[in-house]
Amino acid sequence: MVDKRMLTPCGEQEREAAAGLVRDWNLAYARSMGHSRGVYVATFGCQQNQADSEKLLGMAVDMGYRPVETAEEADLILVNTCAIREHAENRALAMVGEYKHIRERNPDLIIGVCGCMVSQEHRRESLRKSYPYVTFTLGTSSLHQFPRVLWESIEKDCRVIRSECPEDMESEVAEGIPVHRASGYRAWVSVMYGCNNFCSYCIVPYVRGRERSREKADILREVQELVQAGYRDITLLGQNVNSYGRGLAEPCDFADLLSALDAIPGDWWLRFMTSHPKDASRKLIDVMATGKHIVPTFHLPLQSGSDRVLHAMNRRYDMAKYMDTVTYMKERIPRLTLTSDIIVGFPGEEEEDYQATLRALEAVQFDMLFAFIYSPRKGTPAAGWEQVPPEVKKTRYTHLMEVQDGISLARNRELVGQVVRVLCDGESKTNPALYSGRTEGNKSVFFAGTEAMVGRFCQVLVERVEPYALHGRVIDG
Repeated sequence: MVDKRMLTPCGEQEREAAAGLVRDWNLAYARSMGHSRGVYVATFGCQQNQADSEKLLGMAVDMGYRPVETAEEADLILVNTCAIREHAENRALAMVGEYKHIRERNPDLIIGVCGCMVSQEHRRESLRKSYPYVTFTLGTSSLHQFPRVLWESIEKDCRVIRSECPEDMESEVAEGIPVHRASGYRAWVSVMYGCNNFCSYCIVPYVRGRERSREKADILREVQELVQAGYRDITLLGQNVNSYGRGLAEPCDFADLLSALDAIPGDWWLRFMTSHPKDASRKLIDVMATGKHIVPTFHLPLQSGSDRVLHAMNRRYDMAKYMDTVTYMKERIPRLTLTSDIIVGFPGEEEEDYQATLRALEAVQFDMLFAFIYSPRKGTPAAGWEQVPPEVKKTRYTHLMEVQDGISLARNRELVGQVVRVLCDGESKTNPALYSGRTEGNKSVFFAGTEAMVGRFCQVLVERVEPYALHGRVIDG
C-alpha cells in the first residue's frame, strides 16, 4: 500500500521513498519480462521547459525506466507543455489526442501531462473531462512530486488530476533531483524559478509562481560538476535571471553569481537567459566585459519600440532606458552579440507604434530577433483589451521580419573572412553532408567535419553567410 506520508508535501525523503516503490515495481517487471519499461518525453516551449524535461526523464530513469525514441515504444509517456501562446497549447493537446490510439493498443500505458499548460485550472479541467486516458497531471510547481504522483496512480489504479497548491508555487526550490541530460557537452542550469514582473500579456507568473532563487552554493556545485564532466557550453536559466538572489539569506545578486561561476577553471562557455531590461545593471555588464568564460552574448527582450505600448505592457522601462543600456553594453563588450524578442500586434498597437518598433530595430541592430504575433492568454489583463485585426498583425509581422533579415545579414557579413570558435554539434539536420555548431554568439555555423569533432571546439574560417547562418571551413579541428 502507498505510504500515507506521500500524500503530504513532497520533500526529498518522500520523493525518494516513492521513487523506491516505483523502482521495485519496475524491477519485478524487468525480471519477469526480460526488459525494463520504456519512457518517452515530449517537450514544448522554452529552455526552462527543456531543463524541466531533463529532470522528469532523470527521475524516470532513476525509477527503472529506459528512455525510448518514440511514443509507440513507451510504457510511460510524459508531455511537458508550454502556455506562452495558444498555438503551443493546441499543439500539445493535439499530441495528447494522438496518444489515445496508443493507449487503446496498450491499456497499461501511463500518460502524464506536465508543465505550464496544466498549471491553468481550465486546461486541467479540459484534460479531466475530454481526455480520460490521461493518467495524471503535474504543474510546474509539482514536478518534483513526479515519483509520488506516479506511484499513487499505479498503486491505486486511478487518475491523479488535482489543482495546483498555491503554497507549492511559493515554496523553496527542490534540490537533489536526478537529471538525464540530452547532451554530453551542452547543459541547462536553472538558477531561479517564477516571475514577479506581471507583464500584461504574460501568463508566466500565473503558471510558474513568484520568484524563488536557488542557493549560490548549490548552483556552484552543479556547474563545477558539469565542467569537470566535460561540458563545454552551460546556460543559466531563469524567467528573469537579473532578479536572481532576492530572498536569499546570504546576499548575492546575479552579477555576483556570474562572477563566482566565471572563476571555475576549464575550457568552457558560460551564458544566461533571459534578462529583463529594467534589471540589466551596469555591474552585470562590467562582470561580462571582464569574464574569462562568459560569452559576449546578451538576450535583451525589447517587445516594442513604442513607449506607449511598453507602458501598456507593464514593462517598466522606456526606449531611452533601453538604448542607454545597449549603448553601455556595446562600449564595454566590443564583440557583443545582441538578440531580442518583439511582440507584433499587441492590443492597441497603432501604425505609429509599429513604426517606432521598426526604428528601434534600425537603431539597435540586433544580430537575431525572435518575433511573435500577439496571442491572448486567458487570465492576463491584455487578453480582455481591444485586439489588433489578425490581417494587420500578420502584415506587420511579415514586414518586420523582412527588415530584421536585412539587418541580420549585414551583421553576419562583417564576419566573412574572420575565424570564429565553434562548438560542434554533429551532422546538420538540414544537410547531412555537413556538420554544424554554434559560436559564442549562438550563431549557427555549417562546415565539413568529422564525428571526432562532436562536442569539441574548432576554429572555422567564415566564407559566406545568410541572415541566420554562417558557412565556412575548419582550419583547426
